Amino acid sequence: MTDLTTTVDTWLRAYAEPDAATRATLIAQVWAPEGELVDPPVTGAGADGIDAVARALQAQFPGHAFRRTSAVDAHHDVARYTWAMLAPDGATALTGTDVVTLADDGRLARVAGFFGDPVPA
Repeated sequence: MTDLTTTVDTWLRAYAEPDAATRATLIAQVWAPEGELVDPPVTGAGADGIDAVARALQAQFPGHAFRRTSAVDAHHDVARYTWAMLAPDGATALTGTDVVTLADDGRLARVAGFFGDPVPA
């Protein structure tokens, strides 16, 4: 995949995908093999670790989905975007920002998530 916006949207879809086989396929498409997901409460490395984080999130928030709420802003091998986690009824349950580092092949090497709005100075 070369389109970074498509990569990000596929990742957000994978994060909430309940079917294990589909989720594994999506993770393999957009994550580099040594990729690392870093969110405030958890981390996961490699496809198995990233999948474990997604499974844990789904167990805690069944039926929730993710939607990108900004454009993907990128330069060099780094990007950022904002997102919302949506409850099954469509209500926003959580918002945040992800900061992404890309691998040489354009897949995700690292995603660091931040929850909520930035803390004021």
